[in-house]
Amino acid sequence: MTQFIDDYKHLYGVEPICRVLPIAQSTYYRAKDLSNNPHKRSLRCHHDDFYISEIRRIWQDSKCRYGARKVWQQMKADGIHVARCTIERLMKQHGMQGVWRGKSKITTNSRDDQLRANDLVNRNFSAHRPNQLWVADFTYIKTTSGWVYTAFIIDVFARAIVGWKVSNRMNTDMVMAALNQAIAYRNNPKDVIHHSDRGVQYLSIRYTDKMTDSGVIASVGTTGDSYDNALAETVNGLYKSEVIHYLKQSWNGVSDVELATLEWVDWFNKTRLHSTIGYVSPFEFEKRYYDNLTLSGIAA
Repeated sequence: MTQFIDDYKHLYGVEPICRVLPIAQSTYYRAKDLSNNPHKRSLRCHHDDFYISEIRRIWQDSKCRYGARKVWQQMKADGIHVARCTIERLMKQHGMQGVWRGKSKITTNSRDDQLRANDLVNRNFSAHRPNQLWVADFTYIKTTSGWVYTAFIIDVFARAIVGWKVSNRMNTDMVMAALNQAIAYRNNPKDVIHHSDRGVQYLSIRYTDKMTDSGVIASVGTTGDSYDNALAETVNGLYKSEVIHYLKQSWNGVSDVELATLEWVDWFNKTRLHSTIGYVSPFEFEKRYYDNLTLSGIAA
């Protein structure tokens, strides 16, 4: 408002403008005095200036995805101690908001007459070490050239994405590519449980044979259970919120979705704060696990 008065006071004068807005002339002159003499500002204002610069840095580093909760956690990790309500106030004041995750329905084809593995998870999406339990699922994206599909494999221990694939075909090749990537990336782990829903892609002979040959144990959710693969669907929801719905209104096809997914997976694994693992990134959480193993071995 003071800027508006500054822009037009030479035409109309300060008093008439203040009378129309309305704003007291004393308020305008007080604001101008504080602007010209920053040392007169309150201690809270000085603190706010510092906090908002750090908030904006963290928010922008997250590609404007973090809300007040995760900005607060990152500031604590950076050694900056400030009340969460202060961050909420400043973000609202400066128009900064994180990504909101809405509900979406994910549809996959299934066949009840197919032979399938037992459900070894039973909604217990927890693991005590890396490569103990993986969950797999895929989601779909509408583009100007048709539907595009993205498959993910997530290591439950640290919520790390260990395999992914973007394709314009919802078939076995797509989920097989994500599985091959996960197996190679994790150095051919043995006895890891691979949990999925009853999608025909995951129940195909080629896919199940690949798991058997690689020492991966298959687990398939039960029919009609909306929570049988909840963790994988949560990652799908984050992906849709933080990439597909957030970055663009429309996508051209596989290439631009794949590039955006590559950037997001790298950020998701290396930087993004995850509340379920103590507000650190998946890679940092796994590093702490292996560091503790090393220390335990030295102590022994």
